[in-house]
Amino acid sequence: MVTTDRAATAVPAPPAARRVPPLLVAAVGGGALLICCALSLALGARSIPLSTVISALSGSGRGPDADVVTGLRVPRTLIGLTVGGALGVAGAVAQGVTRNALASPTTLGVNAGAGFAVVAAIFVLHLARPLEFMWFALAGAAAAALLVYGLAQRPGDADPVRLALSGTVLTAVLASWTTALMLASQRTLDEARFWLAGSIGGRDVAVLERVLPFVVAGLVLAFAVAPSLNALALGDEAAHALGVPVPRIRLLGGASVVLLAAGSVAVAGPIPFIGLAAPHLVRPLLGADHRRLIPACLVTGATLLLAADVLGRLIARPSELETGIVTAFLGAPLLAVLARRSAR
Repeated sequence: MVTTDRAATAVPAPPAARRVPPLLVAAVGGGALLICCALSLALGARSIPLSTVISALSGSGRGPDADVVTGLRVPRTLIGLTVGGALGVAGAVAQGVTRNALASPTTLGVNAGAGFAVVAAIFVLHLARPLEFMWFALAGAAAAALLVYGLAQRPGDADPVRLALSGTVLTAVLASWTTALMLASQRTLDEARFWLAGSIGGRDVAVLERVLPFVVAGLVLAFAVAPSLNALALGDEAAHALGVPVPRIRLLGGASVVLLAAGSVAVAGPIPFIGLAAPHLVRPLLGADHRRLIPACLVTGATLLLAADVLGRLIARPSELETGIVTAFLGAPLLAVLARRSAR
């Protein structure tokens, strides 16, 4: 994923006057995340008092409500924290590597590539469990990232606008292929349709344990390239002058996005817009320094996903609406606003 130095598509740095003290942002973000965790544990098809939640977590609670908390809602909350944080960081790194404010695992086609690979594996190999999805999601995400880069490349580098357009086109193509596979097989349709909607419900800790090494590796790469992403924002020539190995940083940043997106898709399906929204919510408060932006997006992405998951449980109660549907409904207006801002 390589970009030009076009100012119109570069990730904007907000004025210093608008920035908020980092400690205040950390306190508010941490508080919001704790509230979302509490709501995720307490709310669902039926509400469970916080006192019962606390007793269940401490091991002193007994009964059906305590079993629901420890057996269903704790794994769901942990998966939400992992998937949301991974998507938030993936979006921040994607925007930094491409210097494109519209970049995210969704808009670059990485999520669609992982999703199509998993559905193809379900169709051909008759897979049925998320535990089996990881390697196919990883291969599909990597292939999509390379293909988008190849489509956007021009002599010397890759244009940010063409990068976003290539991701959009690839997403549409892969979505149609995914639909064709599902229509060709009733079994594939039954296995994949719920997963493709994007949900963290009905997963157990074993799934999280399978993908956690990939997510951790992606996070390590993201934090490692954070200082160099600041130099990339100045342009390739300036980054080279500062001693930054630009091709290697882009390769490591792209690998981070692939690992984080693939791990998230393998667990929860392709959940859109978390990776796009998190950096844009954080950047006006903390600025464009990726050493602050990436950890803040880790918290913000987790908060956004848990909030969307809780909202999905409450909208259709006692049933629930998949998390990916909620994030798509809320994220589409954000994408339109960002597209208009980038055009200006």
